[in-house]
Amino acid sequence: MKFAELRDKTQDELETMLSNLKKESFNLRFQRVTGELANTARFREVRRTIAQIYTLFNDEGSKQGQAAKAPKAKAAKAEKKEAKAPKAEAKTEKKAEAKKPAAKKKAAKE
Repeated sequence: MKFAELRDKTQDELETMLSNLKKESFNLRFQRVTGELANTARFREVRRTIAQIYTLFNDEGSKQGQAAKAPKAKAAKAEKKEAKAPKAEAKTEKKAEAKKPAAKKKAAKE
């Protein structure tokens, strides 16, 4: 099944499909061990479809989580910038003070 087709399905449809695919995977494993498996490619298809469904579940969860975190993250970044601003000013003042005695030493030597 194509990934786009899976995206069109609802959460409930995906969950029932996932349980059916897990059962089919279980049966296919037994068929492979006993040598009854006729279509070996089906085993691969089932595995990949299960992985795609799990990917959809994770994507939906992360989108909801990101929507809630986004305003908090922006606020946190703004706070960090505000906290860094006084430190940067203090550093430039220290550098300016450090340069002043050097200038006095040069003037004294001349």
